Amino acid sequence: MRGMMNITKMVENAKKKIKLSKSEAVGFLNLGTEFFNEIIYLGGTVRKEFRGDVISTCTIINAKSGKCSENCRFCAQSVHHNSNIETWELKEKESIADHAKIDAPFGSYYGIVTSGRGLNSEDVAKVTETIEYFKDNGVPQKICGSLGILSFEELVKLKKAGLERFHHNLEVSRNYFPNLCTTHTWEERRKTIENAKKSGLSLCVGGIFGVGESVGDRADLLFEIAECDPDSVPLNFLVPIPGTPLEDQPLFPLFEAVKIIALARLIMPDKDIKIGGGRVEVFKENQALPFLAGASSIITGQLLTVKGITPQDDVRLLNSLGLVRG
Repeated sequence: MRGMMNITKMVENAKKKIKLSKSEAVGFLNLGTEFFNEIIYLGGTVRKEFRGDVISTCTIINAKSGKCSENCRFCAQSVHHNSNIETWELKEKESIADHAKIDAPFGSYYGIVTSGRGLNSEDVAKVTETIEYFKDNGVPQKICGSLGILSFEELVKLKKAGLERFHHNLEVSRNYFPNLCTTHTWEERRKTIENAKKSGLSLCVGGIFGVGESVGDRADLLFEIAECDPDSVPLNFLVPIPGTPLEDQPLFPLFEAVKIIALARLIMPDKDIKIGGGRVEVFKENQALPFLAGASSIITGQLLTVKGITPQDDVRLLNSLGLVRG
């Protein structure tokens, strides 16, 4: 992609859902900072066309922390690393529900997140009880589960209990995944996503950027996410955590993050493009940029092992931009 981009053509193609080619996507990610304004215009225009000025928000709880058997190189919760985080077993349903009620004004979805490869039978039963407890005790949010690699039967059980959405990231491209994790495969993650879709759950599928992948890997990941046909697409940017193998990785550049958000919007124009981990660290005082570049959703409040932004601050930000929380 040389010279000035044909912004009008790219916007119109996105509106018509005409797919980008891999070479076009890589060319987009290789654009220099002289195209910053054009990229912002493109991503923001397509976001407004498909999502309007409505920004969805969700909150999460770290319901089970640490002691994870998997060796994902970015993750502070792995037993293979020395990140010295606080750990705990799966929280009781009352504690999770109390936390959810506090968060109720700040998101239509509430995510129950657990560390580990997946859930054992005892934890599946406890999460099922928690979901049923939510319904019986007037917790208003829709429930999302980020619960690791699960079988179709387990996902059906959770859906019957009231789970509405399942979150499971591909993390990185199929090609790069063996460089990120060796204790499970990309194919296992993809199969879990297929199981969730087959069970009738709404899907939340995204990934993480800045873990050593190439520009081509970044484009591949976005196309692979699109193939899953998720409702929500969380984009995370590496925050290097001491004690993990990626502790010396540089912080992901803001301009590269802007391009990824805009490209995600071009590839998946009607999806809810969500910004998760790394928002504080990468965008710093420029928290308006993700929305201007095409994002239509954020995780607000408490995150897992990296910083979040208070819901109150996010509400003020959205109000200042003329965006509506929905």
